[in-house]
Amino acid sequence: MRTLFVSYRVTDLNPSLDFYTALGYVRLGRVDLGDGAQLALLKFAGEPAASLELVHRPSEGRVDVGSGFDHLAIQVDTLYATVEQLTDAGLGPGPVERPGGPNGPKTAWLTDPDGYRIELVEWPPGHADGITEADFS
Repeated sequence: MRTLFVSYRVTDLNPSLDFYTALGYVRLGRVDLGDGAQLALLKFAGEPAASLELVHRPSEGRVDVGSGFDHLAIQVDTLYATVEQLTDAGLGPGPVERPGGPNGPKTAWLTDPDGYRIELVEWPPGHADGITEADFS
C-alpha cells in the first residue's frame, strides 16, 4: 500500500487553484461533480501522479480547518529561494526557521486561502528525502 494523495475541501476552487499553482503545483484535471461541486487534481512537475486533490462543495458552506487537520509538509530544494519566489507571488510565507538547530532542516510556513497550514522543508545535505527510520535512531 501507499498514499495516493491528500484531499482538501476548499471554500472557493478558483482562488485555491491560483494559490496552489503559484506554490508550484500543476493542474492535472478538473471534474464537475454536479450541483456546483467540483474537484481538481494537482501534482508537482517532478511527481509521476496526483498528490493533492481540491474539492469544492458549495452546498456545505465555508471550510472549517479547525477539525483536527494540522498541516501539509512539502519538501523543497532551496528554501531561501522558494520563500523569495513565493513572496514575489504574493503568497506571504513566514521566515526561514531551524527548529532542529543548526544541523537540522530549514522550515518556513504559509497558509492557503482557507487557512490550511503548509510547512516547507529543506533537508540538510546528505539527508534522505522525507522522514525515515534513520531519523529516529
